[in-house]
Amino acid sequence: MVLPAEHVAPAMIEVGEGHRLAVRRRGEGGVPLLLVHGFPCTSRIWSHNIPALAAAGFDVAAPDLRGYGDSDFAPDGFYDFNAFNTDLTGLLDALGWDRAVVAGHDLGAMVAIDLANRHPGRVDRLVVLDDSMPDLDEAFAAAGIPASRSKPAVYDYQRLQGRRADELVAELDTPERRRRYIGEFFGHRLWCPPDAFDEEDLAFLTEPYADAERLRASFADYEVVMGARPVSAPEMIDRPVPHRTLVLVGTDQVTLGEHIDERVAVAFPEAVGPYWIKGAGHFMPWERPQVVNRAITAFCGDLLARVSRP
Repeated sequence: MVLPAEHVAPAMIEVGEGHRLAVRRRGEGGVPLLLVHGFPCTSRIWSHNIPALAAAGFDVAAPDLRGYGDSDFAPDGFYDFNAFNTDLTGLLDALGWDRAVVAGHDLGAMVAIDLANRHPGRVDRLVVLDDSMPDLDEAFAAAGIPASRSKPAVYDYQRLQGRRADELVAELDTPERRRRYIGEFFGHRLWCPPDAFDEEDLAFLTEPYADAERLRASFADYEVVMGARPVSAPEMIDRPVPHRTLVLVGTDQVTLGEHIDERVAVAFPEAVGPYWIKGAGHFMPWERPQVVNRAITAFCGDLLARVSRP
C-alpha cells in the first residue's frame, strides 16, 4: 500500500471535563460515522478511508482512543471498554450526534460491540472489520458450534503485554526499539499478506508508539483481559448485538477464529455477512480500503439517501 494522498490532521475535542480526544474529522453535515481503531493502531489506520467516506456522504470522525496517538491519557487510570465508551459517547455529544454508524477494527470492534450493548440508542448500526464478536460460549454451545481450540503461540504477545507490561516497556528502551516492536505486528506474515506494508507505511503508522508512555498505555487493555488491571464497570460483551451489523473478514491471515459464519449468526442476529475479503489480512482498512469504503457506503445507502448535502 502507499501513503494516502490526503492526510486529515487531528483536532483536540473535549469529551469530558478537562479530558480530550484527538479526532480526525471530515464531511460535517453527513451521516454520522464513528471509526474506532484497535491495537497496534491509532486513528492513522483509517487514513485511506476518511476522505473517501466523507465524499460518499458521511460525517466521519476517527478518534484516537484515550492514551493512544495524540489523545489525552486516562484521567482516571481506566482503559476498559466502559472507559473508552464514556469518551466516545462524550465525543458524540460534543459533535452534536444523537447516534452514529460505528465501525470498529480489532480492539475497536470490541469497543464498538460494548458500545452497542451499553448505549444501544447511540448506535445506528455496526460494522465489524475482523472476526471479533461477543463472548457467548454458552449460546454457541447451545447452537451446536464446537468450542474453539486453544490460541496458538502467535498470541503469546497478549500474555506478555498483559502480565509483564512494565518489564516489556523497560526492555524497549529507545524510540527505535518501541517502533520496531509495533512494526513487527504489521510485518508479521501471520497477520497479513507479505509486503502489505512498506517502510514508509510503517514509519507513518508506528510513529506515535515511539513514546514510552503511549506504548505503555496501549498495553492496559491486555492487562484488563489478564485480570491484572481493575475496570471501571463490567464489560458488556456477554450478549448478542441487536443492531444491523456488517461483518467483513480478511482471508489472508491465520489468526482467525473457528466457525466464524456460525458464530456470527448467533452473535449478530441482524448480520449482513460475514463477507470474506481476499487480499486482506488483519488490517483491512489499510490493505483493502476501497472495498471497505464501498461496503460501508452500500450498507448505509438508505441513510445516505436521506441526507441532503450542500
